[in-house]
Amino acid sequence: MLVLTAVGALGGLTLLLATGLVLANRRLYVEEDERFDVVEDMLPLSNCGACGYPGCRAFAEALVTGESQPGKCTVSTDLAREAIAGYLGVDVGAEERQVVRLACAGGSNVARNHAHYSGHQSCQSAALVAGGGKGCFWGCLGLGDCERVCEFDAINMSRDSLPVVDEELCTACGDCIEICPKDLFSLHPVSHRLWVPCSNKEAGDELLADCEVACTACERCVMDAPPGLITMRDNLPVVNYEGPHATTKPIERCPTGAIIWIEPDGRVVKGDAAVRVLRHAPLPDAPT
Repeated sequence: MLVLTAVGALGGLTLLLATGLVLANRRLYVEEDERFDVVEDMLPLSNCGACGYPGCRAFAEALVTGESQPGKCTVSTDLAREAIAGYLGVDVGAEERQVVRLACAGGSNVARNHAHYSGHQSCQSAALVAGGGKGCFWGCLGLGDCERVCEFDAINMSRDSLPVVDEELCTACGDCIEICPKDLFSLHPVSHRLWVPCSNKEAGDELLADCEVACTACERCVMDAPPGLITMRDNLPVVNYEGPHATTKPIERCPTGAIIWIEPDGRVVKGDAAVRVLRHAPLPDAPT
């Protein structure tokens, strides 16, 4: 009898709660704006996060509610952004496209290893073993974690085991930034053409024994640049992108090509004083 009473009480309580939930759902239900689906379908559906939202659906909702503008989607085409703006009756808005840049030029043809890593072929794994064995502690390990994690095929490993970013395919999703154990990737507007592809924090010509294209902190770029454009921090030149920087003067006397100019088509320009790298065979490991 007690069992039946308990079962009946639980059943009644369940029914009461279910009824309450149904009534609450009817009273509190807010019909979703059908424009969410329409705008989402007009987006590239790459869910890359370049707009600052976790995915295209969240961005579509932000567009419909007026929290953002179509121009924030730097992955879409101009035509697609204009179509969304026309559908919603809003301004397109302007947002400069961003891409990732790699702060290292030390491929296997110009940079030496002090030890040969033979474990799991992953930069993250190698970095756990004495930093990966590369002579330059801050240099790219070249095992391609960034290439594998990029869902947009924007990164390919060169024959010198160095990541090459295709700016046309890069969506600025940031996956390569997160996976790189050396923190060599960073997001930059495409207009940032003056670039320092080096992360070495030491100084002196002796660095060239480990990496022939390393920044030696000679400060020639600082001396040649317009005042305030470049400063030294941790033995590396830092470009002030807040002001005008469309000048190639800082690269001209760099002896190693550790500061470069990137053309809109992706072509890398080094100064006349930079040593030309013709070798494509890997350098032998440094003697122990």
